[in-house]
Amino acid sequence: MGGRLLAMVNAKALADATGHRFGFTWKRAVSDKTFHIVDTVDNIFNPDFIEKHWLGEKIRETNLAVLKKNKFTRASLNASARRSYFRGWLCNDFNVLESFRDNGKPLATSETIRTIGFAESVQHALRTAESCHFPGQMVGLHLRSGDIVRGKYRSMLNFNGKVIPSTLAKAIIAELASQGMATLLVGQDRATLDYLRSQTGALLTDDFGANEFEDQTLRAFFEMALLARCQRIYAGSSVFASVASVMGGSPHIKATKLFSPPRAAQLMLGELAQNHADYHPREAAFGYLSAFLAIEDEISPVRAREILGKGYALDPENDVYALKIVASYFREKDYAAGEAILKSRMTAQFEARPKVPLPMLLALSRKTVHGHAMGKDFASYFAAARAGHPYATACSAHILHDGFGELKPALEMIARSQAAEPANALFRTIRRYIRPIATRESSPLLKARLRLWKAGIRI
Repeated sequence: MGGRLLAMVNAKALADATGHRFGFTWKRAVSDKTFHIVDTVDNIFNPDFIEKHWLGEKIRETNLAVLKKNKFTRASLNASARRSYFRGWLCNDFNVLESFRDNGKPLATSETIRTIGFAESVQHALRTAESCHFPGQMVGLHLRSGDIVRGKYRSMLNFNGKVIPSTLAKAIIAELASQGMATLLVGQDRATLDYLRSQTGALLTDDFGANEFEDQTLRAFFEMALLARCQRIYAGSSVFASVASVMGGSPHIKATKLFSPPRAAQLMLGELAQNHADYHPREAAFGYLSAFLAIEDEISPVRAREILGKGYALDPENDVYALKIVASYFREKDYAAGEAILKSRMTAQFEARPKVPLPMLLALSRKTVHGHAMGKDFASYFAAARAGHPYATACSAHILHDGFGELKPALEMIARSQAAEPANALFRTIRRYIRPIATRESSPLLKARLRLWKAGIRI
């Protein structure tokens, strides 16, 4: 829900500043109801706002330009609007306002959010939060968890930055207390919050009446507004925290402002050494992974395996641990040890579901806004491939194809795996999967080439 609200605020701020019409879509359903809260449009916005601005659950994106991070101005938007058949812009990038230039002044999104026509029940939740009395100077600490720590995204390193690990929370609360600040904990997992409160004396949203709101959507709005009243908000790149920051004008600060990455890793590993059993297994595993990523470039392969192994034991289904442990062996040129792990895990995944890409291959080639999530390990996998190890070679073929769109090198690479093991069904399936990659933004030539490829015509 936070992502939808932030995109709406950005779009409405632009529309209000430039004189263009604002509209929004709002799907009634969400794919993962375990960790995400999204109510129907009529339960969140008032009838007048819906009548004026709602475009429906879906819209046709034809003739809609996409506002991205390229710089744009009021004049450039107006020039686009004068084109024939032009219908408007899609504004889904959370950071799009950083690209807007209007006499050097940033758009006041904290004022824009007040013009959103929320339903009366939502307004009540917001007013209740605004009326709460804080006992002193308060800092908000948002502990995002959900699908990034416990669900399907925990094997995708591109989402880790959204989360402050719960295993670092005690240290953060202690540091803030030394500055004379009380801490308000806002998060998704009640057991973790209760534990941290018992250990640190931090406050929870329940202390201010969050239990009044049995509806989870209304509770989320209450907690967002309560967080907005804090003097500072410490969080990962959580959109929930970003909306709270916009709502109250409070700075949204990363934990790295309190602790350097090596210091944070030291604190998390120390906490886990003493109290790992007090945390949910996947919260503890995420702590080990976060600590490893903070010092990955500074530790030996042996130390890397020591930390990763503890996380792997707590979350054995997570492919990231296996892939990183394999990379640590490859860096030592112990290719046989890494190859054995790849063969065991890739074979098991293919036998369980004989389709590609395998889940661990998707985790290996995952892209982020900053590049490939496991890009620093690619050279190690390529080295193992050059040394003649067929499973590392198959991984390298997938990296070349799925990660970089390099068709010919990928085909040459997987051919080497097949030459080593001609009867290997997994390698044959990977070979059939490698084809030209076309996206919606691809050129007509590339899209035509993919159609010919699927028809069996190679050019």
